[in-house]
Amino acid sequence: MLDTPNTLTPAINSKTIATGKKILTGDRATGQLHLGHYVGSLKQRVELQQGNQQTILVADMQGLTDNGNTPSKVASNILNVVADYLAVGINPAQTTICLQSGVPALAELTMYYANLVSIARLERNPTVKNEIQGKNFGRSIPAGFLTYPISQAADITAFQAQLVPVGDDQLPMLEQTNEIVRKVNALANSEILVECHPLLSNVSRLPSADGKSKMSKSLGNVITLDASDQAIGQAVKAMYTDPSHLTIDQPGQIEGNVVFTYLDAFHPDTIFIAELKKHYQRGGLGDGKTKQILTDCLQALIAPIRARRQRLIADKGYLTEVLKKGTEQAKEESQQTLDKVKTAFGLNLL
Repeated sequence: MLDTPNTLTPAINSKTIATGKKILTGDRATGQLHLGHYVGSLKQRVELQQGNQQTILVADMQGLTDNGNTPSKVASNILNVVADYLAVGINPAQTTICLQSGVPALAELTMYYANLVSIARLERNPTVKNEIQGKNFGRSIPAGFLTYPISQAADITAFQAQLVPVGDDQLPMLEQTNEIVRKVNALANSEILVECHPLLSNVSRLPSADGKSKMSKSLGNVITLDASDQAIGQAVKAMYTDPSHLTIDQPGQIEGNVVFTYLDAFHPDTIFIAELKKHYQRGGLGDGKTKQILTDCLQALIAPIRARRQRLIADKGYLTEVLKKGTEQAKEESQQTLDKVKTAFGLNLL
């Protein structure tokens, strides 16, 4: 079996898309969502639900790919993720929120697609390679983790998604999805699946406080969406700035300064931040002042989200009902795609 050559799928920005698109996105249920999720995707999802057909997947099965021995970590976070979605403004009346394990077509599609992809191709996927190294799997790689791109392809194609909001580190995953789409269409001799395009945000990767890695649940360096004012202040206080900016009167550098990276990402007044940068660069502005501005900004952003989230998480019956209703809708839609793929494989006897 030959693998389809890797070709770059053009990425687009949400500001340039028309309405009426099918969109698929989601998160693994391995912990609460955080500011990296918010600026990288959640904020965009709230905007995209207006006039588009958006499905958001709580990816519990994919959460097991590196938590198979501790499944309680996944099970205990499913409703946490749903609460995060609703708290930031995702509306279940406009967006289908569903549970991956509750949509049988996804697992079946994954099995069919697995027969179209070689182990060598999976191991060449840069996203998979980097995560394998980061998790120190060595050769003890869980099979589910290695085949993660195939499962993701099943998710995307099941809902015929045209757009997938992702960070730039996930672009190789979408390339592999489109390779699978082309192979299935070749089998069917018809365009039964659509190729997807990545939808990048302005901040696709938010750094951690030390600036050495991205904000990540697995690395434990996150500011969650229900963080207290005290926790936010402590996180900002620890942020990396310019190590050579020793006194207020000295000029400071913006590049690599995590505080300004966050101000660019979260502060609503871009003109004010532009002037703040100039002040910092010419000298006369201390790190304490810039960190206080960021602290105030993040506290103002998170406070209403935290309040809504606290009310939501106290009503687990409502969260479960939202997930159940969305999952039923997702089952119907994904079954239509599964029927077409089974026909392409000649497995439609019954």
